[in-house]
Amino acid sequence: MTAPASAGGRPAFSHSCPPRKPASFPVAVAGRIKVLIVDDHPLFRQGLRQLVESDGRFELAGEAGDGLTALRLIHQQKPDIALLDVNLPGMSGLEVARQLQSKKVPTRVVILTMFKEEETFNRALDLGVLGFVLKENAVQDILDSLAAVARGEHYLSPTISSYLVRRRGRAEALASRQPGLDDLTKAERRILKLIAEKKTSRVIAAELFISPRTVEAHRANICTKLDLHGSHSLMQFALEHRSAL
Repeated sequence: MTAPASAGGRPAFSHSCPPRKPASFPVAVAGRIKVLIVDDHPLFRQGLRQLVESDGRFELAGEAGDGLTALRLIHQQKPDIALLDVNLPGMSGLEVARQLQSKKVPTRVVILTMFKEEETFNRALDLGVLGFVLKENAVQDILDSLAAVARGEHYLSPTISSYLVRRRGRAEALASRQPGLDDLTKAERRILKLIAEKKTSRVIAAELFISPRTVEAHRANICTKLDLHGSHSLMQFALEHRSAL
């Protein structure tokens, strides 16, 4: 089974039957894993639905096209797993995961993404996400990821695994040239990565729920530890080494 690209460049699932209107909330079947599907692309969401419904281990708990609706359905339907696209209107998949973590909601999360971004992967891990699947591999990986996450195991698309291995090599090489990197705190490393995404101190502060003054203090500490001087030296360093941070 393959996933051809749609006209908009996003992967699409092939299907031989005309679209059908799904039951809003299927009746629970004892022993099956309840899955909520969340993606803002209707054809891709339909493909996911057909894939989940084709496997007797799973049942559809519902579906949504935005983060706010997803959060509401999770509280209402209490699915075992929420299959979340990262980029959702209203509230991102990671923000939904953050809300679930803060409220200690037992629903487990599998994140779907089109991009091999380690920062997104790291943020997902910090939020307790167990599954991380590339959309280009969704047909091959999605059922395996749901089964693994239902068992409480982590699942990572193999292509992401190889990417992270290569990135780790780049990070180790950079650390050998810039020993001060090992002295950065976890907060400073996160801020350095956000600087590499060209985000301002105010945007970083809002994203991390801290004050801009605190961000500026972290930036000064990073410059000291990395022996960087000049008003734009930190930004230049972050951009130059973005792939290894």
